Amino acid sequence: QVTLVESGGGLVQAGGSLRLSCAASGDALSRYSVAWFRQAPGKEREFVASVSVLGGATRYSDSVNGRFTISRDNAKNMVFLQMNSLKPEDAAIYYCALSSRLLVSGRQSEFAYWGQGTQVTVSS
Repeated sequence: QVTLVESGGGLVQAGGSLRLSCAASGDALSRYSVAWFRQAPGKEREFVASVSVLGGATRYSDSVNGRFTISRDNAKNMVFLQMNSLKPEDAAIYYCALSSRLLVSGRQSEFAYWGQGTQVTVSS
């Protein structure tokens, strides 16, 4: 059973940066594609970014492209999301998720394992 634990969330001013981390245990992260999703109050959970098994293919939502960077360290079983130029609309609970697919499109149904989330708050 794979367990994911996110950390790094918090309160930041608009224009600031945060780095989220996701620690995986129970299996080798190298076997999975990884993604970050987020859910704001009153909204559906949405795709943010993904990285393929080997790290060669990344994908971003239009709303974060150019500001966020997803990365992975398979040796440490860790996934990261560097978030720069944060906006109030980026405030949400951020979740990391794993998929056994080599490549993912960002559909939530592709991901079998989910963390509990970390809260990101952006003040204007």
